[in-house]
Amino acid sequence: MIPQEKLILGIESSCDDTAIALVASDGKVLYSNTLSQDSLHTQFGGVYPEYASRAHVENIIGLVHGAVSDLGVSPKDLEAIAVTRGPGLIGSLIVGNNLAAGLGIGWNVEVIGVNHLRGHLKSAELETSVLEYPAVVLLISGGHTFLTLLQSKDDVQILGTTRDDSVGEAFDKVGRMLGLGYPAGKEMDELSLKGIARIAFPKPMLHSDYEFSFSGLKSSVARYLEVNKQYIKEDVAASFVKSVVDVLIFKCEKAINEYQPNTLAIVGGVAASPIIRDAAQSLCQNQNVKLALPPQKWATDNAAMIAYLGWDYIDRSLHIDPIPNVNLKFEDY
Repeated sequence: MIPQEKLILGIESSCDDTAIALVASDGKVLYSNTLSQDSLHTQFGGVYPEYASRAHVENIIGLVHGAVSDLGVSPKDLEAIAVTRGPGLIGSLIVGNNLAAGLGIGWNVEVIGVNHLRGHLKSAELETSVLEYPAVVLLISGGHTFLTLLQSKDDVQILGTTRDDSVGEAFDKVGRMLGLGYPAGKEMDELSLKGIARIAFPKPMLHSDYEFSFSGLKSSVARYLEVNKQYIKEDVAASFVKSVVDVLIFKCEKAINEYQPNTLAIVGGVAASPIIRDAAQSLCQNQNVKLALPPQKWATDNAAMIAYLGWDYIDRSLHIDPIPNVNLKFEDY
């Protein structure tokens, strides 16, 4: 199939997923493919950076070839190449950035380096309606947790972020305590639905503006398991998940009441959780606010969100040197 419109090729390699996508200017995803490394890293209970970068090297060129050959795409069909510049693991970022730079030179196509976190913010608009501004956006993933206020796509204000563990990190660490695999989010959700949230785990920083903290909650679960040797795994999972969801939804409700947004969006890998989605749906119905959730396939790291974000940066001549520890100001770079 030869595309009838210009496309942006998206390249995502910030952590342990190698992803390629082709996206049109209206957010239509013509091609998307992601190779997960979960089976490679599960023995470590988390991402092993050197193995991640090696796997990117092995997989990424084949993914690009598959994308262009399946659609019959040639360089003249591309408006640009968008690649994740940061934040992420430096070795993984270098693989994607070097490929993008080489393709840009060889194909004579503009290369745009973009912020991975902005990509997640953009994911709520993939193949769905656009955000109605102002919008409150909660990003919850394996590496990040923060709440933002968007007056427009270019005006992003950070309301609060985590002081320690991200939500996804807390899920993985508690999942490891319960003997679950990596990543633990899906298993934790499934386990919690079979249990009763009867354990009074703390809801950290519930009344501390928009800041988050999950390290203490994780430690509380560890102490409970140490003291209660005959614990019911399902009840522990249900109680932990309830504490997390209660904190997230409480902060979202506070932001809605204070800033009166037209939209609440929840993005990032943890936003694939049906439990969080149901809680957000109830909140927005009660508050009469539009809820924007990326389809579950676009919630986790993917190249479609990177490609779609690239359309916001055409002709800005952004650099593509990887930056592993970019801050949360979302500056253009």
